[in-house]
Parts: sequence; C-alpha cells; structure tokens
Amino acid sequence: MKIDGEMTAFSRVALIGFGEVGRTLGADLVRAGVQVSAYDILFARKDSAPSRAVETIGVRKAASASAAVADAELIICAVTAASDLDAARSVISAIPRGAFYMDVNSVSPGMKRACAQVIDASGGRYVEAAVMTPIAPKRIASFMLLGSPHADAFLERAKPLGFKCEVFSLNVGQASAVKMCRSVIIKGTEALLTESMLSARHYGVETAVLDSLSDLLPVGDWNKLARYFITRSLEHGTRRAEEMRESAKTVAEAGVEPLMADATAIREDWAAAFKEALKEDDLGALLDAIRAQMNKNAKAAE
Repeated sequence: MKIDGEMTAFSRVALIGFGEVGRTLGADLVRAGVQVSAYDILFARKDSAPSRAVETIGVRKAASASAAVADAELIICAVTAASDLDAARSVISAIPRGAFYMDVNSVSPGMKRACAQVIDASGGRYVEAAVMTPIAPKRIASFMLLGSPHADAFLERAKPLGFKCEVFSLNVGQASAVKMCRSVIIKGTEALLTESMLSARHYGVETAVLDSLSDLLPVGDWNKLARYFITRSLEHGTRRAEEMRESAKTVAEAGVEPLMADATAIREDWAAAFKEALKEDDLGALLDAIRAQMNKNAKAAE
C-alpha cells in the first residue's frame, strides 16, 4: 500500500487479541484501508465483548491465531500480560517469513525478550512497543517507544498509517523498562492517593492534606489530581494491577525487591471492586461512596 506516493505501508495486518487496544487499532487500520484479520480466545464465546465487537468493526474474524496471521505483513499482539508468551507461541506455525510482530503488551523486559526469541527464531521480526499514553484519546496515534533491531524498518511502514512511534533502542527490553519503571511511580501515586484520601476523609482532614501538598508539590489542582488518579484505579484497577505485577517483575529483574510495586498491585486489584463510585463527580462524594461500599462489604463478610 502506497501512501502519498512515498513509503510502502502495511496493507495486511493481523490482530492477536481483540480487547480495547486491539479493537481501537483494528478500527483505525480498517479506516486507513488496511485488510485486517483478528483472533481472540474469547471469540469462542458469542456473548463476549470481542465477539460482539468483531461483527461491527469490519475486520475478518479468524478461527485461530495461525489462521489470522497466515498472510499478514504485520501482526499486532494485544493480549493480557499473562498471555504474552502464549500468544507469541500461538503464531509460530503460520507466521510468514519476514513478517513484523509488534508486541504492545505491558510486560517486563524479560518477558519481551522471551517473546522476541520465539518470534525471531520462527522467521518473524519482533518489535516491542511500549504504549506511553492511554489508548483511547489518540487511538492509533498514541505515543509508543520501540525497541528492536527491526524498529526502523517497522516504523517506515507503520508511520504512514498513523502510528506515532519513536525508536528508543535497538535492544529489546529497554523500551518496556521505561514504561514499567514509570508505572511504579504513576500507579504508585494512584495507590497512595487512594489510601491517603480515604483515611483523610475519615478524619475530616482531606482538604488540609491536599492544601499541604499544593505547598510542597505545586503541580496544579491537587483536588482535581486526586480525583483523577483515584478514578483511574477504580475504572481500570484489574488491568493496572496486572501491569503492576509486571512492573514488580521488572524491578526484581533489576535485583531490587519490589516492595512498592507489589503493594500497588494489591491496591489496584482492591480498587477495581468500587467502580460504582465513579458516578460521583466530587472528590468527597467519591470517597464517601467508596467508604459506603467498604462498610457494606465488611457487614456482608461478618
């Protein structure tokens, strides 16, 4: 596929995983005129979100991972972190020689290197992609860091389709290290604010705490920031907990005990049970709704 008479863009793309990221990229690629096939293990369930979505986006639904990738020039892997290596192994019997394999999953550098070994040994060209922003706002244009000896060649063909990427390293693992180490701070801040604000609300001092933070760390409206960070945990806690477990592996691979990353994963998992509180616009009301559900859960457990 030629775009503006210049670079030869990918024209046949396979998606392994049809969750939020896979669906978003798939829809944008279809709009760009790309032939897209997709496979998700949840296609086996007709009532699953991937099964419902694949009927509306205009991609070809494949019966297996190998069927999806059989004639692909680019394979995009967007599965759960725990399934990353299994997904790589699922395509090796059919991956076309020289096809690019873009791994966008949030996993440790060690996991990325293990997947790269599987794909490259099978004749594919593995490219790690660390997605550095939420996928929803900018979609295919979400900023990604790339790591691979094949990254430059990949980017030449991906950029015309709307991908916004930067080659960070020729070595697999470093781009993911950036994201995972950053997540220790970002998701850790979510966990800290959740724990601090729920406790401060109990004592009636949340405003004083936030005011003191504004003096110490003048980074903007702390009330607004606190609500934003807490709601991210409530809305995406399960997925963020999974990412934090990979961050903990990243820290451990560096020879550091992942005390904070492990604790953050626990808090993110905990937060996912309080989605009902998201309907509250005010920080205080949000905290009260979480507290009410906590009390309800405690009574139910008695």
